[in-house]
Order: sequence, then structure tokens, then C-alpha cells
Amino acid sequence: MGKKRKTASRRHGMQVVTLCISTTMVLILIGLVVLSAFTTHNLSNYIREHLTVTVMLNDSVTPQEAVALRQQLAAMPYAKHVEYISKEQALKEQIAAMGSDPSEFLGMNPFVATLELQVFADYANSDSLWMIADGLKIHHREVSDVAYQEDLTNQVNHNLQRVTLVLLVLAVLLIIICYSLISNSVRLSIYSRRFAIHTMKLVGASWSFIRWPFLRQALGVALVAAFLACLVLGGVVYALYTYQEGAAEVMGIPVLVVTAASVLFFGLVITLLCTWLSVNKFLRMKAGELYKI
Repeated sequence: MGKKRKTASRRHGMQVVTLCISTTMVLILIGLVVLSAFTTHNLSNYIREHLTVTVMLNDSVTPQEAVALRQQLAAMPYAKHVEYISKEQALKEQIAAMGSDPSEFLGMNPFVATLELQVFADYANSDSLWMIADGLKIHHREVSDVAYQEDLTNQVNHNLQRVTLVLLVLAVLLIIICYSLISNSVRLSIYSRRFAIHTMKLVGASWSFIRWPFLRQALGVALVAAFLACLVLGGVVYALYTYQEGAAEVMGIPVLVVTAASVLFFGLVITLLCTWLSVNKFLRMKAGELYKI
């Protein structure tokens, strides 16, 4: 009898370990999708906020007037960053980039003073940029022209919308698949104890009393699996921080916290829900039905 109990206990322990491993793998996949979704959103904002709008100034504009205009632009709700580049600075940058001085053979500095404007992500679309550029040319006499890469802006926004849609569809499909995998693992774990459930019913135990040990085990499995999944995801993020420059800008602490919370939430909800439904299924069965499944 003692040997049988040890064998049953060992078998049950292996089932719990298997359930924990399978749940961990599923939660890692969920965590990767959540991390990718938030990273893509932050990356899209990062790209759009680094698109530059070049505000070209008239030759008659003095440095003081240019600085005053920069301060006005910086106070606008759409302005994230505004940098003033004088004619002399533009010439120096060109000399450093090309290795030659164009003013030597032209006899003059061919560059104009500019303001390099970077807008917030919500304004980085064709309609908003057109309104900003039109307003600058109409209301500021210092501005001679406004230039920005309209084709690049449209292409970036279009590609990011497609990526977002793909990630959304992938997330929905993955949640369905994850539910099925965890549900099957939980059902197999409870299946081996279906006769114990029926025995407790025969001695008068209530459904809640029978259900509680399984829910408590599911809670433990979910917490351990979520912890292990967060460790794996943390290792992935650490590797990206180490080997990918700029990763910290799109995968900050808020993204990591939300990802970890999502892993824990899905782990608890899916595991507890599957356990509840599986136990209730065997509780509703009669003795004869337990031998037919």
C-alpha cells in the first residue's frame, strides 16, 4: 500500500511539473507578443518623433530673431524639440561631411539658417505636418520655406499600421492557442484524479470543498510559471539592452512592468478558469461515465 501511494504521489508530482513547464512555455509566448506589441508602439513613436521638419529662414533674419522664433516654436503643443542651426554652423557641418568648403569656389556661404523641428508622434502625419508648415509660412515672416519628407512620413505610418494589425491578429490567435494548450494540460492532470473526485462526492463533500485543492494547485502552478516566464523574458530584454543600442528607449520600465503584469494575469486567469471548468466537468459526471472517457 505504501509503495502504491509513493508511486501515485510521484506520478502526481510529475504531472504538476509537466503542467508547470507547459504553462511556462505558453506564458513566454504571450509575454513575447505583449512585449513586441508595446515595443512596436514605442518604436513607432520614436521613429515619428525623430522625423525632422526643416524650417528655412530668410537671409535678413538676425540670430536674435531666429532664437526668438525658436522659443515661440518650442512653446507650441506640437513641438517636441527645436534646434537652431546658423548659416556658419551649417557650413561647418557640410565641410566636415564632404571634406571640402563650397564657399571657396562659390565666394559665399550657400546655406541658410534653419530651425530643425521635431514634433510629437500624434502630429507626425501628412495632414498635421501640412497644417504646421502652412501656418509657419503664413504667420511668420522670418520663414522662407518649410521642408519635410512627406513620402517617408506616409511610408512609416503605413508600415507601422500594418505591423500593428499583424501583431493584433497574432495576439488573438495566440491567446486562443494558449488557452487550448493550458486547458488540455489541466484536463489531463485532473483526469487522472477523476475517481478521487467521485469518491469525495460519495462521502458527502461539497463541490467547493472538492474544487479548492485543485484551484490551490492551479494557483501555485500559475505563480511559478509566471515567475519562470518573467525570468526568461527578463533575460531576453537584458540581451537586447546589451547588444542592441537604443533598446532601452523603446523598452523602458513601464513596458517591462506591463509585460510582467500581463504574463501573471493571463497565467492566473487561464489556469484557474481551465481548472474550474475541468473539475466541474468531472463533478457533473456519474460513476458509469467516468469509465467511458
